[in-house]
Amino acid sequence: MEPVVTVGLDGSPESLAAARWAADEADRRKLTLRLLHAWPLLAPEPTHLPAEMDQNYWANRIVHHAKAELQARHPGLTIVGNLVADDAQEALLKAAAESEMTVLGSRGLEPVQSYFLGDISMPVVARAQRPVVLVRTGTGEEGAPSAPGPSGGVVVALKLHGSCDDLLAFSFATAAAWGMPLRAVHGRTLPVHAHAPWGADHDVTEKIAQEAQKLLSQALVPWRERFPGVEVADSLGLESPAKAVVRAAEGAGLLVVGRRKHRPALAPRLGPVAIAAVHHARCPVAVVPHD
Repeated sequence: MEPVVTVGLDGSPESLAAARWAADEADRRKLTLRLLHAWPLLAPEPTHLPAEMDQNYWANRIVHHAKAELQARHPGLTIVGNLVADDAQEALLKAAAESEMTVLGSRGLEPVQSYFLGDISMPVVARAQRPVVLVRTGTGEEGAPSAPGPSGGVVVALKLHGSCDDLLAFSFATAAAWGMPLRAVHGRTLPVHAHAPWGADHDVTEKIAQEAQKLLSQALVPWRERFPGVEVADSLGLESPAKAVVRAAEGAGLLVVGRRKHRPALAPRLGPVAIAAVHHARCPVAVVPHD
């Protein structure tokens, strides 16, 4: 199958914002855009029934209207509609396995509301084997929902324990496609022995910072060489990694975080940094699975 960007549509403003973002990204990367709508009660096509009796009417309308708008915005983009008679979560996971990325709408901007992203987005993010991007709605000039643009560049969160190649490959490719800068962020919580009655021990924190900065710089060297046209900066925060990453993402066009493909049976599927990112970052968030 040719490379595609898949977006999940359910007729909501959030999914339309995701579709707009996905169309922009597919156009930049010269990929096909697939509009996926899944509903277990879809009838076999064609139905040859009037609209008032066609149980597929609303499903077709959702895809048709989104395709018409996106095609007008991107005349040269190849867009395909895909109606699937299946559970939405399972359909999206299958589609994600064969897509360059999957884009989904994300609900809620307030700290409390942001924990309710819908029954579909979070399970797909937690289980997909390829990158998934969550897009929140914005407000256009006339109050219409719209997807955020690529202003502000790309921010990638790095743990520096194990390989960062999957995250950096996605982040550098995105920054190159956007023509925007990339900022690599690493947060490290200070250990107990770094704290003293008067505050943080300067000597200990300085040593920790130097070691972390060295690892961060080393991780970026081969990618700077591979993408010489991408402007790269790095940022080190001696604080909770989640706080450092969410703070660094303020004003960004995209935040990229990682998720381990294989985690212990009883461990949550998303780590604390990824959870903080999808719940609290205001920009689109790409969750990239890695080994």
